[in-house]
Amino acid sequence: MKHFFSLTLFLAMLGSAQAAPNVVILLSDDMGYQDVGCYGGPVQTPNIDSLAAGGTRFSDFYSGCAVCSPSRAVLLTGRHHIRAGVYSWIHDESQNSHLLEREITLAEILKEAGYSTAHIGKWHLGLPTKERDKPTPDQHGFDYWFATANNASPSHHNPSNFIRNGKALGEIKGYSCQIVVDEAISWLDQHRDPKKPFFLNLWFHEPHAPIAAPQELVSEYGKPKDKGAVYSGTIDNTDRAIGRLLARLKQIDDPKNTLIIYGSDNGSYRDDRTGGLRGHKGMNWEGGIRVPGIFHWPGVISPNRVDHTPAGLVDVLPTVCGLLNLNKPKGVHLDGADLSPLLKGRPDSFQRQQALFWHLQKARPIVALRDGDYSLVAEPDFEISKNNMFQEAWIPAIKNGTYKNYQLFNLKDDPAQNNNLATKQPELLKSLKKKLLDINASIMADGHDWHLEGK
Repeated sequence: MKHFFSLTLFLAMLGSAQAAPNVVILLSDDMGYQDVGCYGGPVQTPNIDSLAAGGTRFSDFYSGCAVCSPSRAVLLTGRHHIRAGVYSWIHDESQNSHLLEREITLAEILKEAGYSTAHIGKWHLGLPTKERDKPTPDQHGFDYWFATANNASPSHHNPSNFIRNGKALGEIKGYSCQIVVDEAISWLDQHRDPKKPFFLNLWFHEPHAPIAAPQELVSEYGKPKDKGAVYSGTIDNTDRAIGRLLARLKQIDDPKNTLIIYGSDNGSYRDDRTGGLRGHKGMNWEGGIRVPGIFHWPGVISPNRVDHTPAGLVDVLPTVCGLLNLNKPKGVHLDGADLSPLLKGRPDSFQRQQALFWHLQKARPIVALRDGDYSLVAEPDFEISKNNMFQEAWIPAIKNGTYKNYQLFNLKDDPAQNNNLATKQPELLKSLKKKLLDINASIMADGHDWHLEGK
């Protein structure tokens, strides 16, 4: 049993007259940095925008990885995904990989603190198959789960691959974003323990392909078969679903008693939705890893504020612990930082012990580091198969790999990463390269050897 905190002590620290705050995480799938309205995007997203208006929006917010599964592992653990056992996106049928059961998740921390917990929506951190026994969300701290292993199939419309607490459900009529909000409301109304605070982890499928949205929404953005219009329609539909959820949350409890966090697992696959940043999903350029990031908690988090401090999904677990006065996991290296001083208007108290770092074996560049205003990226000095799907046989090469062709950018002056400063600032290059390699070595030392499983 993993022990973290007691509800009695938690409530005492908050004050006997104040209930423990609810926690809601909303995660989009492949949402670009410039998709939603409050980030200057073309889609009408009044509900997401309202979270930003009532809270703090980060201008330089980052995913945990440039692709899906590893980014989600980062969000739940506050640790680099390779430490957590997830090297790339997971294909359950051909890989042993999954989020390691030994990892301490945010759900486990909150459950130990007395919360009812639910995961609803896309999972993509490993589910059992006939050939492979893998942990399910309930083994990672969730009392209740309603999920798909990967994307909504065959599309967002009438998906047939949802599983509820281990039972496959078959086709469900409707659109995925509305279906998951229906389930979230059902859990809130009928299944959670009303005497406890709740943690609702809601991960949408939109706008990940294959896409689908109601025609009346698509028509707001273009012709019915225009992929860009359909893409926008999926985001509009998601925002409307979020609006229904927010309305129900207000009926259940005072908004001042609910912390809501909104983000995306990685950047968009559409180059026109990255805000002019270089690259897109699957790349460790800014366009692949910079995403929306909003924190909303009326009365606690500063409203209508834009923070330019680099931050990301890796910071969610330590930040929730900081905001709720919960102990962070003991004896565990967290790669993220507690953003609560920034969110409470005390920026001088904020400290980041370790620079933000990304690694994805098929990405080019393969590694990236963000430290202050600067970004350092590099190419691999080793070769692996050109197969797009992660192969666990690559792990020895990944763990022992070195890098070359380092490029340095000042993101404050050059967010599109056009001007390589590596030859102009050799001392800074040297310093950041050392930081990158030190973090890389620490992460690879923790990396799980999936290729040895079953041998």
